Amino acid sequence: MEEGAEWLARSEPRFAHALALTGPPPLRRRPDGFAHLLAAIVSQQVSTHAARAIWGRMEAAGLTTPEAVLAADDAGLRAPGLSQQKMRYARALAAAGIDFEALRDMPDAQVVDTLVAVPGIGRWTAEIYAMFSLGRADVFAPADLALQESARRLFALEDRPREAAFRRMAEAWSPWRSVAAGLLWAYYRVETDREGIT
Repeated sequence: MEEGAEWLARSEPRFAHALALTGPPPLRRRPDGFAHLLAAIVSQQVSTHAARAIWGRMEAAGLTTPEAVLAADDAGLRAPGLSQQKMRYARALAAAGIDFEALRDMPDAQVVDTLVAVPGIGRWTAEIYAMFSLGRADVFAPADLALQESARRLFALEDRPREAAFRRMAEAWSPWRSVAAGLLWAYYRVETDREGIT
């Protein structure tokens, strides 16, 4: 992270400004595998608190393996708090037969393509998984609203960049786009906290 942050700061003065405020972004690695991707699906479109509660009940019920999810009936998946749609997504992931070890060695684009082929996994989820669970240095999630807002502030843009334009903008930050995302998230936290100070 430090190497990437220094490279970005040398390449783009605005990243130098962000780095001076935030320091190098932390390495936020998460484990990979079925359970962690299922947890990402569970957390979609619910609060952090609700996602933790549902996932805790999923773990308590032993619903963290493909076999357990496929063996569970609707009542068994509904009990921890899964909606009908998330039950469908959980089963789709369980049935997809993803080789999670093979993902570790795949090129970034192939990882994303493999994951988005599963119903319930969009590009944002796949890119976040590649960044945090696989530790990829050059992946970016331009659909992330916090990244968009942070870029608007840091680069003094009139509006938040739209996903396609933001993806093009981030090409200049290769081979450290994941680190750029980390810097932008850190900058967002600094800026939004600062706004709250009177």
